[in-house]
Amino acid sequence: MKIAILSDIHSNVYALEAVLQDAKLRECSTLANLGDILYGPISPRDTYDLLLENDFLTISGNQDRQIYESTPAEISSNPTMQFILDDLGDEPLAWMRSLPFDMQVSTELYFCHGTPSNDLIYLLEDVSSGSAQLRSDDEIHELLTGQKTKLICCGHTHTPRLVQLSSGPLVLNPGSVGLQAYTDEEPVVHSMENYSDRASYAIAEIQNGEWIIEHIRVPYDVASAVEKCLSRGREDWAHFLATGRAAA
Repeated sequence: MKIAILSDIHSNVYALEAVLQDAKLRECSTLANLGDILYGPISPRDTYDLLLENDFLTISGNQDRQIYESTPAEISSNPTMQFILDDLGDEPLAWMRSLPFDMQVSTELYFCHGTPSNDLIYLLEDVSSGSAQLRSDDEIHELLTGQKTKLICCGHTHTPRLVQLSSGPLVLNPGSVGLQAYTDEEPVVHSMENYSDRASYAIAEIQNGEWIIEHIRVPYDVASAVEKCLSRGREDWAHFLATGRAAA
């Protein structure tokens, strides 16, 4: 089994198209999607339609919940959310509600978005200082709450990373397909930056009983994604996409 592991697409159908084409060329037999799929000012419905044309193992992310749990007050204060709901229609909302929180794929492979118990918490990065620092081995173990699968895959931070734990498991974050930088105010103001405009995903394959991991960075039609963001008043997203940096 050669698995293409994707996360944090964020409605960027242009990046998704490029990643799927690359994964096909690399003869991946399985596609996995770790959540945060349709939230963004680019192309939510087109992204959904493209996903359904392919056979994915898919779990939910925190911003998938944010879409279908949004209140009237949250929608009225967030033009991007209103655009997403208008663009999607009802079918994708029902699909997102049906997605599992996590997935124990096999005895060798486990998926979550944030941590096994909370999709809002970063598993590998501590941002309490305002910048991202790798958590200690003990901190990661505590957040895993007993999860000991040989390969644990998470998303949420948009940061490609592979960590070998002292107890044996590998923890893989494939990075973000669709958004290479962002700034968030929770739990404190912090930024995540990949310093490149390229889409990110990972390939995982078992060889001789061991997981072989490859991080892939794929060029795509960034200009079209940026144009969509600008047309919807999201200059911040346009900058994130064009530069992989959080601030000018």
